[in-house]
Amino acid sequence: MNVLTDVEVEGAYSNLKLNQALIQADLERSDTGLATELVYGTVAHLNTIDYFLDQLVAKGIQKLQPWVRNLLRMSFYQIYYLDRIPSHAAVNEAVNIAKRRGHQGVSGMVNGVLRNVLRQLDELSIPEGLPAAQRISLQYSHPQWMVKRWIKQYGEETTEQICMSNNEPPAVSVRVNTFRISRDDMMATLNEAGYYAQPSAVAPDGILVGGSGNMALTDWYREGLISIQDESSMLVAEAVQPQPGMKVLDCCAAPGGKTAHMAEKMKDQGQIIANDIHDHKRKLIDDQAQRLHLNMIETAIGDALTLTERYPAASFDRILLDAPCSGLGVIRRKPDLKWNKSPQDIQDISELQQQLIRQVSTLLKPGGILVYSTCTIEYSENEYVVRSFLEQHPSFEAADTPLSPLKEAAAKQRVSSGKKSTESSIGLQILPQDYHSDGFYIAALRRMS
Repeated sequence: MNVLTDVEVEGAYSNLKLNQALIQADLERSDTGLATELVYGTVAHLNTIDYFLDQLVAKGIQKLQPWVRNLLRMSFYQIYYLDRIPSHAAVNEAVNIAKRRGHQGVSGMVNGVLRNVLRQLDELSIPEGLPAAQRISLQYSHPQWMVKRWIKQYGEETTEQICMSNNEPPAVSVRVNTFRISRDDMMATLNEAGYYAQPSAVAPDGILVGGSGNMALTDWYREGLISIQDESSMLVAEAVQPQPGMKVLDCCAAPGGKTAHMAEKMKDQGQIIANDIHDHKRKLIDDQAQRLHLNMIETAIGDALTLTERYPAASFDRILLDAPCSGLGVIRRKPDLKWNKSPQDIQDISELQQQLIRQVSTLLKPGGILVYSTCTIEYSENEYVVRSFLEQHPSFEAADTPLSPLKEAAAKQRVSSGKKSTESSIGLQILPQDYHSDGFYIAALRRMS
C-alpha cells in the first residue's frame, strides 16, 4: 500500500519503490512474490479497478485520501483478479490496515465497500456496446487516448492484442556471451542445473529460462557467461552487424547491454565508444564490460547532439542510435509508464529523435551502417523518424539485415491501417504479442556516399 501510494503521490517508479521496500522488509520468497504481484497487478489494471470502485464508493474514489484509495485498489485487485487469496482474508487484512493507519470511520467505510464488492462480484463487468477505444481501455486497463492512437495505427483487433499482451507477465530471457560459451553449451548447463531452458525463437544468442528466480544472482551471471536482456533488445546488435576490428559508436549506451552484445560479437577486437548523457550511468556501462571480460569498450559522457563536436565526420564503421523514447513497448515490465505519458510527450520525443539521427549520421563512413532503434510501438517515434530522415538524406538507403525474415513474418501477421497501401514499411516493428517479448523498432540504414 505504501509503495502504491508513493507511486501515485510522488510520481515514483514502481519498480524502484518496490525494490527499496522489499529490501527493508526482508520477506520470505513467497511473500516477496505476492507483494510484487499486488503492486504490479494493481498498477497494470488501474483504470478498470477505479471504474468499478467508483460505483461503490459514495463520494467517488478520487475524493478519498491517497492511502485509502490505494488500499481499496489493491484489495479489489486481490478479490477480482486473483484466485488463490480467499476473499474474506483480503477484506480482513484491508480492514485491519485501515484501523491501524486511520480511524473507525475509515475502517468501516473500507469494510462496507469491499463487502459490496463481494456481494456484486458476479455483476461487475464492462458494459456491452461501448465504442471500441472505450471498451478496450476499460477491459485491458490502458488510457483511452493511447488506445485511440493505436487503433488508428494498427486497427482495432491488433490494438486489443497489444493491450492484452501488455498485461501478461514478461518472460525471463538471458543473452549468452558467445565470446566465451556457445548457446547450446549454456542451455545444457542450465538444464543440468534444474532450470527449464529453451532457445529463443527470435534472438540467435537468447535463451528463455523457466523456473528461474533471479538470474542476476547466479554464478553464470557473475562470471559473465550470461546477461539478462529481453529477446527483442537482443536483435539490435544483430541489425548493427559489427565485425572484429571495426570502430563503433553507441550514442545512448547506458546501461550498456547492447554495447556489450556488440563487443561480444566483435570478439573484443576493435573499438566501441559507448556514450551517454548521464555521468552517473558511466559505472553501469563499465561494470557490464568488466563482468563480461570485455576490454574494447570506451565510455564517454555527453549529450548525443554534441557528438559531432567531439568526433570527426565519417569516422565510424557502425553507429547505433538506441534513441530516447516513450518506452510504450515495455509496459508489461513497467506498467506505470502508461499512466505517466501524454500525447505531448510523444510529439516532443519524436522531434528530439529526428534531431539526433540527423546529427549522428554525419559521423558514419560511406558504406557504413547506422541502426536506429527504440523500445516503443509508436509510428511517430519509429518509421516516421526514419522515413523523414531518408527523404531528406538521399545519400542513405534502407539496408538489409539478418532480421529480414522476422520483418516478412510480421508483415504477414498484420496490415497497418495507419499507412497508405502503396508504402512498403521501413525497419522491423515488433509488437508485444508477436513473440511475447518487448515492443521494439529496429531500422538499419546504409550510407552510400
